[in-house]
Amino acid sequence: PHEDDFSKFGSYQIEKLSKIRALGAKNMSASWTSIPHVTHFEEAEMTAINEARSNTKVSPLAFFIKIISFALEEHKIFNSSLLKNNEILFKDYINIGVAIDTPDGLVVPVIKDVVQKEVQEISDEVLVLAEKAKTKKLRTSDLEGSTFTISSLGKIGGTGFTPIINPPEVAILGVSKSRWEQVFDPKSKEPALRYIMPFSLSYDHRIIDGAAGARFTTELKKTIEELGFLSK
Repeated sequence: PHEDDFSKFGSYQIEKLSKIRALGAKNMSASWTSIPHVTHFEEAEMTAINEARSNTKVSPLAFFIKIISFALEEHKIFNSSLLKNNEILFKDYINIGVAIDTPDGLVVPVIKDVVQKEVQEISDEVLVLAEKAKTKKLRTSDLEGSTFTISSLGKIGGTGFTPIINPPEVAILGVSKSRWEQVFDPKSKEPALRYIMPFSLSYDHRIIDGAAGARFTTELKKTIEELGFLSK
């Protein structure tokens, strides 16, 4: 509608989108209209991560980034890009984009070469990039080269959401707010209180089918709950 159409209802104000929001709107519209999104929902128990984090300042997000890198090594289609000539480009490197909310809009700085980094190093780098994002000190090189993105709303809330893929990537992980829940413990055969984290995976259905999406999220769930890689 034209802005004059609103005047008959009352007064209003008009604000121009920030450059970041305007660019994000353009990119998200292109992604949503050109990529057939499918979203798979899953949950994982956070006991192992909470125990691993005890007496440290490592963020849960750092564990998720590291865990995703292991899954991407096994499920290479999620670390690819679809080319225009119906070819798939598989990347040998794993760089994880982290969506960060700022007053001017969403930015996605990138943790490079995640496979080669320890969880503590990843956690420290996320803090540095988040501070640079909030103070508008991110460089172009901080925002380039991601192969997979994670969007975490765990500190804000929500039981689940469908994140939009960040092209030329083919998938994105969304993390929602964890909650305490009473579940049945198959070992003790008694009810037990567990800290449960919902997460969701949106993927490009042109090259990834539902079975692949389910296998990927199942592996993420297993690794989050067991953290076997820490003993390797």
